[in-house]
Amino acid sequence: MNMDINKLAEHFSRTSFQVEQVCRYVRDPGKSCDDYTEPFPGFVFPLRGKAEFDFSGTSYTLAQGSVVHGGANMPLNRKVLGNNRWEYLLVLYRVCGPEPPGFCLSKAHFQLTPRQSPRLTELLELLWRSSGEPGGISAFQTETLFRCVLEELFVCVRNQSSDSEQALFEKVSKYIHEHYMDSLSVRALAEQNEINENRLFYVFKKYTGMGPGNYLMAYRLNRAKERLLTGDAPIGEVAKSVGYVDALYFSRIFKKQVGVSPAEYRGKFRNNPYGFQDGSIPI
Repeated sequence: MNMDINKLAEHFSRTSFQVEQVCRYVRDPGKSCDDYTEPFPGFVFPLRGKAEFDFSGTSYTLAQGSVVHGGANMPLNRKVLGNNRWEYLLVLYRVCGPEPPGFCLSKAHFQLTPRQSPRLTELLELLWRSSGEPGGISAFQTETLFRCVLEELFVCVRNQSSDSEQALFEKVSKYIHEHYMDSLSVRALAEQNEINENRLFYVFKKYTGMGPGNYLMAYRLNRAKERLLTGDAPIGEVAKSVGYVDALYFSRIFKKQVGVSPAEYRGKFRNNPYGFQDGSIPI
């Protein structure tokens, strides 16, 4: 299940919950178990080793740097991977009262990838220690620490997501810069990077203020302007050189975006450096 970390954090901020149990488990290599999850939802925080958790046919590989959430009373198959012992912290919590609209935590399973966080590791150790003390201040500390754990988890995932988004934008935009003269489409760019078109649109909108289709068009038209001012190639050849097979279509979108036709643009600015202004479409 894909999870929007901002929506998840908001959901927890509007949900009343309390820690039910904190358990630390060690499992031997090769050990597997078919069972059901506990009567409460919870988070699995890997401490060392690697394992596979399968919730009703949806499989997650867990190791340090990843966290999985499981709902209550769900079919679960667990298997320790590799030759090392698998150790993890399980934090179960009770949802108190109705949840806000969106989804039900008690029925949701998903994986988060905060990567390595010394702060998260420290908070988990403190949570484990406080949960072993009975009642009183320790109970209050356990509740407080669990919220601190969730905050650190959500922030780490958000930061990791931002880094991934920037890397994706840089990768796709570089590809556009190198292959703008080829036949490109938003669908092909998305498939090439194994994401859906909505995700690609979101990332480009975030970094450029426009979708990938408009970004490609703007880059092509900027390159066309350079060729119109520095060469004598016919308009049709200029169009093909920047990825437009149909010269009429190229001229139509050029005029719509620039305000004049390609021929008028060349005639107006080719030999008139004092009248020329950089009309590049900002991208």
